[in-house]
Amino acid sequence: MNLSDEPIQRFLASRSVVVLATLQADGSPLAVPMWFLHDAIEIAMISVDGTQKVRNLRRDPRVCVVAEANGDPGSEGDVRGVSVHGRAEFVNDATARRALAERFLTRYQPRVEQLWHGRVMPPNRVAFRIIPARVRSWGLE
Repeated sequence: MNLSDEPIQRFLASRSVVVLATLQADGSPLAVPMWFLHDAIEIAMISVDGTQKVRNLRRDPRVCVVAEANGDPGSEGDVRGVSVHGRAEFVNDATARRALAERFLTRYQPRVEQLWHGRVMPPNRVAFRIIPARVRSWGLE
C-alpha cells in the first residue's frame, strides 16, 4: 500500500486535521492534531518552533500520522482511516518553505492568514515533511 493509492489520496483530501504522534525522550508517545498537506509522496506540516512536538522531531524523527472518520454511533463498518509511519525531515530551503506556506494559505484560508497576521509564514514557524516508510488503510474502497 502506498500514499499515492487513489483511495488513500481521496480520503486524505476529505480530512482537514490528522493526528501526529511523536516520541518523547522517555519513549512515550505525544499525539497532537495538526493541519496538513498531502500528495502522492509525502505529508507536510507547519508548527511553531520550540513546541514539544518539534523538540521531539529534532531528537527523533520517527512519527506516525493517523487520519480517521467514524460513522454514526452504533453503526458497523463505517470506521475508515489511514496511518502513515515514517520520518520527519525539516524543510529549510526558503523557496520550498514559501511554496508550502502558499499551499497552507490556500487550503486553510482564511484561518492561516488570521493566525499568521498576514500571508507570510512567521519566522518562528518550522515546516517539515513526513516521508512514508509504511502506509496502512482500513475501510476505504
